Amino acid sequence: MRTSSSPRKASAFHLARFRPELLKIIGHYSRDRLGRDIGAGITVGVVALPLAMAFAIASGVNPEAGLFTAVLGGLLVSLLGGSRVQIGGPAGAFIVVVYGIIEQYGLANLLISTILAGILLFLLGLFKLGTLVRFVPLPIVVGFTNGIAILIGLTQVKDFLGLNIAKVPADFFSQLHAIGTHIQTVSLFSVGLGAACLLLLALWPRPGNPLRPGRLAQATRRMLPKAFPAQGLHNTLQRIPGTVVVLVLATLATWLFTLPVDTIGNRFGGIPQSLPPFELPEFSWLTVKQLFGPTITIAVLCAIESLLCARVADVMTGDRHDPNQELMAQGVANAVVPFFGGIPVTGTIARTVTNIRAGATSPVAGCVHALTLLVIMLVAAPLAVHVPMAALAAILMMVAWNMGEWRAFASLKRFPLSHRIIMLGTFLLTVVFDLTVAIQVGLGLACVFFIVHMAATTHVRRIALDQEAPDLAEQVHVWALYGTLFFGSTDKIEPLEAATQPPPAITILDLTSLVKLDSSGLDALDHLRQHLQQKGSQLMVCGLAAQPEIEMKRYGFLDKLGASHVAWDLKDALERSRHLLQSAPTA
Repeated sequence: MRTSSSPRKASAFHLARFRPELLKIIGHYSRDRLGRDIGAGITVGVVALPLAMAFAIASGVNPEAGLFTAVLGGLLVSLLGGSRVQIGGPAGAFIVVVYGIIEQYGLANLLISTILAGILLFLLGLFKLGTLVRFVPLPIVVGFTNGIAILIGLTQVKDFLGLNIAKVPADFFSQLHAIGTHIQTVSLFSVGLGAACLLLLALWPRPGNPLRPGRLAQATRRMLPKAFPAQGLHNTLQRIPGTVVVLVLATLATWLFTLPVDTIGNRFGGIPQSLPPFELPEFSWLTVKQLFGPTITIAVLCAIESLLCARVADVMTGDRHDPNQELMAQGVANAVVPFFGGIPVTGTIARTVTNIRAGATSPVAGCVHALTLLVIMLVAAPLAVHVPMAALAAILMMVAWNMGEWRAFASLKRFPLSHRIIMLGTFLLTVVFDLTVAIQVGLGLACVFFIVHMAATTHVRRIALDQEAPDLAEQVHVWALYGTLFFGSTDKIEPLEAATQPPPAITILDLTSLVKLDSSGLDALDHLRQHLQQKGSQLMVCGLAAQPEIEMKRYGFLDKLGASHVAWDLKDALERSRHLLQSAPTA
């Protein structure tokens, strides 16, 4: 029998240490880094301005809610987060989720759900569960991301076309019906302005991609070569965010020419020039019980988005973030922001990438980004009344286009059927139903396919003894078990009972290649032992790996076999079999 030491005692569980990344730079932060962080923070703050307002409006709340979220949420994420360069704030992925929650439960319950989700996120980080997000398969992430992108684009059709729809429903088919029944109210001014903004966004030079802003821009460049500036001016223009250019030009055009289009002013009355007051949302335990689904949805989406964003930042900077600290920071931000009328906060990939390319070196850049937004909001709030809704719709349509992983559909044929079913199923469920259903079903399908795959890798093979031990060939049968013996593969053991008719004197199971064993697999082995015992045969195991041996000891299976029936390897098992056969009484 293997003389291994007793199973290791489980080490005491330790909670995650609350140590923000910002504290780690104290003591070796230079003036040069400060200058780079200030420049990057101002750049990102300007980029975040139109996005924060657009995300808020598309989510069904006032534009200032998006600005407050970007300022306060972005500041808290940078102060407390586990990534050096991640930018927090409202994100496009939450548009559909927030809009649906508001329509079904109301704004007050959205705030309560966000607070509860923040508490849940903090607990996930505190108990070191940040790595669990990595268990969400890629096809699920791609599926719901593309589905959200489709829904974001669809929700902007009303403002892009200037349709006279009092309130756009949250349901996909209801949205199509509302657009179809009001298509006759289209505004040519809104369409023209929105199309111009969309074209400018598509053609505007992108940072880090000189002279290659996209296929559309390349085609236009070939047709109109004189319409594009020289290299020097091009490099200067790409430092200015296209969204800001579109917002400023569209606002000026609307104000100067008094265009008859819908604006922030005539829809929301403008943006207040003051900080929001601290307010407690209406709260009752009866309401909380009904908000379990929205709370889980916000928490899961926030965790996935923020940690995916942090991983993208790690790839670009060569750094490594602390996922548990990042979740705790996101939790604090989401638990605090709703008290000031904000919406869910998460990591934002586009703004984080902009932050990195602008030269950010530490969370100080994220803090500067939040303060820049605050200054702009307090100083330029009166100008927001002229911002046309068609321009914000064009910005969000471009965000939706950039968000989607559209090439994933073209490459589906390269992947197995399980990958295609999970991705397409998650995509369709996100569009037709909602994100909660999509993730639940997607994870369920992923688990089923994983179980099937793992079960397929488990098999049993008979080992002939004609050459290795010919003297035992008739009385001893040897079977090698490969893979993982768990609840999904126990059927692989059942044929052994039929294969041992009549049973040999000894059946040896070579478990050298068995890497994992669960209680169901152990029960199947015990059932085989009892079957052989009833037929007057004996079961012997050999080549136990660490995990199967621990499980067998824990449930007393090795004690049932006896020390003489547990061998080191196949050679030892054959020697033990000879000894048992020789010492057995003859009839």
